[in-house]
Amino acid sequence: MKYKEKVRILIADDEEDILEILEYNLQKEGYQTRIAKNGRDALDIAKEFQPHLIVLDIMMPIMDGIEACKRFRETTDFAKTFILFLTARTEEYSEIAAFDAGADDFITKPIKPKALISRISAILKREKKSDNNPTIINAGDLVIDRNTYVVTQGDALHNLPRKEFELLYFLAANQNKVFNRDELLQKVWGSDVYVLSRTVDVHIRKVRERLGDSYITTIKGVGYKFEYDS
Repeated sequence: MKYKEKVRILIADDEEDILEILEYNLQKEGYQTRIAKNGRDALDIAKEFQPHLIVLDIMMPIMDGIEACKRFRETTDFAKTFILFLTARTEEYSEIAAFDAGADDFITKPIKPKALISRISAILKREKKSDNNPTIINAGDLVIDRNTYVVTQGDALHNLPRKEFELLYFLAANQNKVFNRDELLQKVWGSDVYVLSRTVDVHIRKVRERLGDSYITTIKGVGYKFEYDS
């Protein structure tokens, strides 16, 4: 069985024509698909379908994409599932809200199916990439386990959303090295994802809210680094 035939994609949008276009093109590529017309239906369908990637429109009735994304990230089964937002809104706060809710990527309408498929393919390939970094990083009382995407801090267990975990892991794997926002976007989000540099600040803030300020240091006017007292 080809790789794409194993990949399940859930599409949630309240516009019938967009659902038809996206479903047709994704199935043509070999992906398995299901559709939903609002965030609440997406949550219900996902429980049975168990998608590898979820495409969410932001503006939907009953439950919008932002709220649906937050619900997915609060659920163990979907905490690490790739989520791609679609929206006709181009305001900066919409993009920040999407990533703050736990999005992996963000694309604006009108949608070009080939461009979207290319973006989806790039997102899924990230999961398949491997490197020589350790699977477990120990930093004092902090243990970062890339196998399970779980962070242990003393007796506390933290299930961080995917991008928060990947950002923390990358910085910890390169301890004491300073990275600016553009470098972190390149290393953690990838060159194929078009996001604001402020997204890095949002994720750093959320990691600190969970773990405290002891691990990630801000170098004013430069960027961020991971350090701890051994």
